[in-house]
Amino acid sequence: MDNFAHMPATRLADMIRRRDVSPVEVVKACLERIEQRNPEVNAFVTLCPEQALDAAQRAEHAVLAGEPLPPLHGVPIAVKDLDPVAGVRMTRGSAVYADLVPTETVECVERLVRAGAIVVGKTNTPEFGHKATTDNSLFGPTSTPFNLAMNAGGSSGGSAAAVAAGLVPIAQGSDAGGSLRVPASFCGVFTLMTTFGRVAVPARPNAFRRLNPMVCFGALTRTVEDSALVLDLMSGPHSRDPYSFPVHDRLGDHLNRSLAGVRVAYTPTLGGYPVEPEVDALVRAAVPVLAQAGAEVDEVDFRLPLPHGELTSVWRRYLKVAHAESVEYSRRNGLDMLGEWRDRIAPEFVESATLGAQPSAVDSKMDDIVRTEVLDAFEDLFDDYDLVVSPVNCVTGIANDSTRTTKGPATVAGEPVDEQVGWSMTSPFNFIGSPAASLPVGRAANGVPVGLQIAARRGNDVAVAAASAAFERCRPWQDLYLALEDRA
Repeated sequence: MDNFAHMPATRLADMIRRRDVSPVEVVKACLERIEQRNPEVNAFVTLCPEQALDAAQRAEHAVLAGEPLPPLHGVPIAVKDLDPVAGVRMTRGSAVYADLVPTETVECVERLVRAGAIVVGKTNTPEFGHKATTDNSLFGPTSTPFNLAMNAGGSSGGSAAAVAAGLVPIAQGSDAGGSLRVPASFCGVFTLMTTFGRVAVPARPNAFRRLNPMVCFGALTRTVEDSALVLDLMSGPHSRDPYSFPVHDRLGDHLNRSLAGVRVAYTPTLGGYPVEPEVDALVRAAVPVLAQAGAEVDEVDFRLPLPHGELTSVWRRYLKVAHAESVEYSRRNGLDMLGEWRDRIAPEFVESATLGAQPSAVDSKMDDIVRTEVLDAFEDLFDDYDLVVSPVNCVTGIANDSTRTTKGPATVAGEPVDEQVGWSMTSPFNFIGSPAASLPVGRAANGVPVGLQIAARRGNDVAVAAASAAFERCRPWQDLYLALEDRA
């Protein structure tokens, strides 16, 4: 795999189509690299080598037979362990589901498989995805490959680390409050959380559950072009997802678009978050690259309607209700997570699910009013600007905890923050369903990458993709991954 380790998926797919390399060779090399490199980062928690090699053999036969080949034919991918792949263990990071083997595949991954991708395994995640660091009692923490003492971020941390370490070119993930962007930033890879509903997710048993907060499915990649290809393949409606909608613009068609005339609002604190000086300095130094690419950039005095801590509390209340719903559904189906399993589940999740059962319907609707105020604040800004940029995370990294209970700091720049999620600037965009990307802009003194967040008004995904691609052309980040190879 070392020959393919940091190769873009688009190039790898082209090589397979040209018969420069076989799908079997690629998958075998991928599995060998995972065996060699995964122990240090702990990105993968389950592999499916027989299933992957069977798929690779079929893919190779299609190449040799001269059949029409789909865009990702023979390309290995990873899937977050919160989401099902038929025939592959899915633990959700919990001892409760340590032996669960689903019979169906989540729709967004199924679309990639139909496009020729080959699933090689499942990646680590916090238990039930309940926090923004990746760690659990079943498998332990996942590290960013750039500093093995530091966490990859979460909840798609295993996926981000797998891509950064060159274990796979593409990994699927999901984002309810930063779960794609937080680990993308800490692991130095690219992600784009699309407009809510662009990527269909026919969730069950509750088809309406993804609304509070808005949960989006996407991918982690090393290039913007790879991300655009994957998201274009994932996107589009599904009759069993009431929030999904038809998509009429392909992200991949807009990557060479000029930024001339594009207005960018740079808000160093995204309206009031505390930020470590080193994060601020790296992002501030990167913002002029957008001007270099042709955009008009202004630093703005933007304010969110409530202090960051109060907004994080609102977001947490939505999650608590979702956790309580999940626990109650399981109880009604014979699995009492707060009874017989209580001592084997993360205490923070138990507390969240317990508190989530207490608010009234009126309490939840009052939180919707706060959420509307957040929407209005951003819409006022988008009336004057096409894009909003900020840091992704407030901190330069989070140290792994040897007790498998990794969480973030209680304070940032002297201000108290929620230890599970309050040190990131991502959740406001899950309140409003806007597209938002994370792209690497450098590394802190401890080696951990720092990410720039680029967001746009709901529906303007192409603007985020185009700006990300323009930034990448002006300041490519591929040398980040070569540095990892030099260290090895």
